[in-house]
Amino acid sequence: MAITVQELDLYPLKSARGIPRTRVRLNATGFEWDRHWMVMRDDGAFLTQRTHPQLARIVTELTRDGLVLAAPGFKPLTLPLAPQGAARPVRIWKDACEGLDQGDEAAAWVSGAIGEPVRIVRAPATPDRRANPKYAGPHPAPIAFPDGYPILICNRASLDDLNRRLPEALPMERFRPNLVLTGLPPFAEDRIAAIEIGPVVLTLVKPCTRCIIPSIDQRTGIAGADPLPVLRTFRFDRKLLGVTFGENAVITRGVGETLELGAQCRVDYEA
Repeated sequence: MAITVQELDLYPLKSARGIPRTRVRLNATGFEWDRHWMVMRDDGAFLTQRTHPQLARIVTELTRDGLVLAAPGFKPLTLPLAPQGAARPVRIWKDACEGLDQGDEAAAWVSGAIGEPVRIVRAPATPDRRANPKYAGPHPAPIAFPDGYPILICNRASLDDLNRRLPEALPMERFRPNLVLTGLPPFAEDRIAAIEIGPVVLTLVKPCTRCIIPSIDQRTGIAGADPLPVLRTFRFDRKLLGVTFGENAVITRGVGETLELGAQCRVDYEA
């Protein structure tokens, strides 16, 4: 069976609603526009659905005019695509980096949408943040505001396997992947070293450890069935001390190229 690209998804505003695409362009930081905006507290701490599940209710749309944010009860807000705004320090886990403040109007809009004072920042044109070289390798992998790596890859057969073990099937969007593959056996991604998609090569560098977000309905922001207890019975990684689903990847070749739905892939397994 051919291994193909089944889904391409990007998430312009970190932890907000994703956007399915038929094609995406690869930038140095991953999918173009992916996690280039982020909600933060005034002290620089980043916010996600882990603590603010209502972020899932913010719908994102990319237009020629900018990034459009929409939420129930609020008029849409458009943010410029160009990286502009006053620089301010931000923190993502242990990483200290820089964001560009998107102004008071954006801050008022998102504060109203999630119910507390927060601001929106934009990644600089050339982000100074890097994926962890312990896993990403010796060549620097620049990133904007993802948790840690440029691209998250999931396997459709792995979700099907998990869903057979759950009392209630979950959609793939709960795991917020960038790229979904079909045609692989369940959890074959554990043993894949690299994926070649035309001129693009993605190197899989680290299993993705999972938090509470897959239990959150990505349409409503309401907590639902939690897959973690079942995943823990057969997907606990003793080295990472966490439950894993999906693989983080870096771009080894192909910055500037375009990925398309249905593209066939060649897989290199670990020796």
